[in-house]
Amino acid sequence: MDKMELKALGKINLGLDVLGRRENGYHDVRMVMQTVYLYDQIVITKTKQPGVKAETNLFYLPVDENNLACRAAKMLIDEFNITEGVHISMDKKIPVSAGMAGGSADAAAVLFGVNKMFGLGLSMTELEERGVKLGADVPYCLMRGTVLAEGIGEKLTPLLACPKCFVLLAKPPISVSTKMVYEKLDSHEIEDHPDIDGILAGLKAGDLKKVAGSMDNVLERVTVDAYPVIDQIKKMMIKEGALNAMMSGSGPTVFGIFEEKATARKAADAIRDARLTKQVYVTNIH
Repeated sequence: MDKMELKALGKINLGLDVLGRRENGYHDVRMVMQTVYLYDQIVITKTKQPGVKAETNLFYLPVDENNLACRAAKMLIDEFNITEGVHISMDKKIPVSAGMAGGSADAAAVLFGVNKMFGLGLSMTELEERGVKLGADVPYCLMRGTVLAEGIGEKLTPLLACPKCFVLLAKPPISVSTKMVYEKLDSHEIEDHPDIDGILAGLKAGDLKKVAGSMDNVLERVTVDAYPVIDQIKKMMIKEGALNAMMSGSGPTVFGIFEEKATARKAADAIRDARLTKQVYVTNIH
């Protein structure tokens, strides 16, 4: 196999709680993760020349060891002493630095693809063990679906699939520093934690309204103060018919859960018309 085309799917957090900070700087979390059908197209091509080469449709992204996908390929090539190389093409559609794990999804796709392309024989668990060395979200991006993530995000428990719904994604034109968000969160006691158990109960019952009603992200406690547009988008989504809306990850992407696609599209138009952001997508869970 000399060429592989893969879809690297983005994610949202239906719930995100932070339980504490470890001495190494990582945080213990409890999150419900959900894949959405918005993806980067990854093409991996085997080359006779050793090493990793990459290209992307976004001029400002690195295509060297500062790119997680390149590091993922190099990790396996070095470990298994592969004498050939790979060329990675990334056509990115997942918003960058958006709380949707786009970089982690690309790395997961490359781990999966290189493993298959070179017949390395690694199991999914073995790929996840390597993935966590690249980033806490990489193991989840390999697994996909509706998943409870604990530890630093690497302890994964598959859950019953989220009931069918439509997801409106809106990324405002701002950049949020994940490091800043966690530092602000660490600076004070968390008094009200998200109802992760409520989300789990809703999933178990197949009750979309219960899932949506329990959605919450503890990182919003600090991010919304710094970036009020996040709250503006949330309120507009709910006003336009979302069952609920919240920020994904450390932001700034906001997503809303809708029962009907037409309602989600109408809300997307309202957000564009209000000029809150141009990056708006209507999709579904996957």
